[in-house]
Amino acid sequence: MKANLRIIKQESYIVAVQNMDVMSLTLIELGMIIFGLSIVARLASRLGVSAIPFYLLAGLAVGNNSLVPLSFSEDFVYLGAEIGVILLLFTLGLEYSSERLKENIGCALPASVVDLVLNFPPGFLAGLLLGWGVLASVLLGGITYISSSGIIAKLLTDLERMDNDETCTVLSILVLEDIAMAIFLPLITIFLIKQGVLSGLLSIVVVLIAGGGMLYVAMHYGKVLSRLISHSSDEIILLTTLGIAILIAGLSERLQLSAAVGAFLVGITLSGDVAKRTHELMHPLTDWFAATFFLFFGLGIDLYSLPPVLFPALLLVVVTAATKLLTGWLATRHKGMSPANRLSAGVTLIARGEFSLVIAGMGVAAGLEPQLGAMTAAYVLCSALLGTILTRAIEPRLVTAPAAKYAQIPVNSHHSPR
Repeated sequence: MKANLRIIKQESYIVAVQNMDVMSLTLIELGMIIFGLSIVARLASRLGVSAIPFYLLAGLAVGNNSLVPLSFSEDFVYLGAEIGVILLLFTLGLEYSSERLKENIGCALPASVVDLVLNFPPGFLAGLLLGWGVLASVLLGGITYISSSGIIAKLLTDLERMDNDETCTVLSILVLEDIAMAIFLPLITIFLIKQGVLSGLLSIVVVLIAGGGMLYVAMHYGKVLSRLISHSSDEIILLTTLGIAILIAGLSERLQLSAAVGAFLVGITLSGDVAKRTHELMHPLTDWFAATFFLFFGLGIDLYSLPPVLFPALLLVVVTAATKLLTGWLATRHKGMSPANRLSAGVTLIARGEFSLVIAGMGVAAGLEPQLGAMTAAYVLCSALLGTILTRAIEPRLVTAPAAKYAQIPVNSHHSPR
């Protein structure tokens, strides 16, 4: 009996030591990641470009089969990426009020149709030309269609261009793109899990009802819900909104609506003072959410899988940069803006980012196409860098552009809805 008790105590001690080792390893990994991201962000700041491509590069550099491979636990990487994308899209959703949604759906719909027609086909056709299946090609079409709200909003803020004439049009297009993703992602999820025809149709109906219901509530009852959540304590506001966001994300995942989309719709639902205070409270962490998401996506990509897709990715960047430029140019054609402002609208839309990687991540997780993850990583890297550089380069032209020629043309959008 005593011998058995001694063995049990020894085994319990070993388990406790192992748990301590796991915890210490997790803390070390987390500390290394945060400190490494700070170095990467400093480098990007010094170069005057968005840090997002550098976060991706950092993930590629320390992932499996990389230049400096580090051993991260799979659960840690998966959970970090999942929480990162949920909270990132929740904070993006906070940017959109229900009034703004109603306004933009009406006035920006024609521009958004142009955006879809010009920017979805290049990715879809590229996938088919690469020999991919139809579903993988549809995903690539979605990747080339959606611009990065995160990168573009940060660029506009950093360059103090929120009051520019073209900015309202740019942000309206981004709003409609994000709403399109709230429909696109759940439908793609249904096809990725390869259900039967009947169960697949049933799932699509459930997804449309759930997603449409959440969007309807966001647009018509956001103020009511925000009043119920409102409180004088910042602590209570933060805990309540974060708890609801993660809870709805989990329920959305259970309904096959996508956790990220659920969190995004929760952010849209909140409005007024609650949304403003939540955004202010979470602002210091927003960049952290974005950084971890992009880093963890890079960790999942084999560095040696990039060379075969680098040329197609670069070619696709060139084509879709031109289509985004044309999108911005056409979207502002009736607004009485100077050519410089219209050009600025186009180059601002070039950068791709978070939603492109979310789409690719879904395809990679489903084992859809081996090259999809690497192709998207290379594409996002190049488009984010190109978009950032061109947007900064076009700014001096805005200052020096002759405005007299356009002074008599009325311009209605002198302020940003953001």
